[in-house]
Amino acid sequence: MRLPHLVIALVSGALALGLATLSGEAAAAEAYPSRPITIVVPFGAGSGTDIVTRVIAQPLGIALNQNIVVDDRPGANGGIAATYVAKAPPDGYTLLMSTNSPHSSNPFLLKNIAYDPVKDFAPITRIGSFTNILVVNPAVPVKTIPELIAYAKANPGKLTYASGNTSGILAGETLKHWAGIDILQIPYKSVPPALNDVIAGRVSMGFTDLTPGLPHVSSGALRALGITRLRRSVLLPGLPTFDESGLKDFEVESWAGLFAPAGTPAEIVARLNREIRKIVENPQIKAQIAQIGFEVFGSTPEELAEFVKDQLVRTSRMVKEAGIEPE
Repeated sequence: MRLPHLVIALVSGALALGLATLSGEAAAAEAYPSRPITIVVPFGAGSGTDIVTRVIAQPLGIALNQNIVVDDRPGANGGIAATYVAKAPPDGYTLLMSTNSPHSSNPFLLKNIAYDPVKDFAPITRIGSFTNILVVNPAVPVKTIPELIAYAKANPGKLTYASGNTSGILAGETLKHWAGIDILQIPYKSVPPALNDVIAGRVSMGFTDLTPGLPHVSSGALRALGITRLRRSVLLPGLPTFDESGLKDFEVESWAGLFAPAGTPAEIVARLNREIRKIVENPQIKAQIAQIGFEVFGSTPEELAEFVKDQLVRTSRMVKEAGIEPE
């Protein structure tokens, strides 16, 4: 007759332990954050991702009443930063400002990566999308994409292009495949050093997002030929798209989103999502970021998770169509 009492005692104890655990998690989330938060950026200082992260970090620190540390960890198309965050404690104090490079391109451009873009991360919110353009050194005797294609066909193997992220790789290899031209890729860890070599004439051209590229175009140090998305930019309204330039439906877009390590408490993810969406929906922040060529907007964690899955499918198709072999 004592067995039922023993079972009841065990169930009651387990229930109490579960409630205590839940209570502890809720209390931890309620106290969050109690120390500085680090946002890891997968590219170098001065890159578009770095600049956007720093713009958002300042109001986020005020909202959370904590310091936000921006930690640039370039390399392996963002894989170094992604691996670091994937292995960090899931406590909300180490986050990743990811992009399409580590989260949707690396699985198809690299033979081995040390993280899973879906299983190893807790999505928080999308941040927005970049506008990518093709720029050339002014010494290259072309002013339009059709002129570039004609020049490349007349001078096979003479032109080189710099890529500081996977958007640049996809755009460059897709251009080669679609236009049937021979241009050599020169890889870099980040866009700023890639642009420096294009400006210096060591590389013929390169793909860049507007954030680091626009100042050089405005100064005349670089000449912009076209936009890799299907609509023009309000910052460069006279610059045609690749689609308008004869490469129909040519589109390579890049995006940014914030992630935490998998297993981060839902309450912390919800808190970060709530605070960041307030920031990116602020008209003043929107206007400030728009001036550096970035379209800012938020999402739910669930929407970001579905977006990543869709991007993996899309990127896989693009890589196969362009005939890109993983390295």
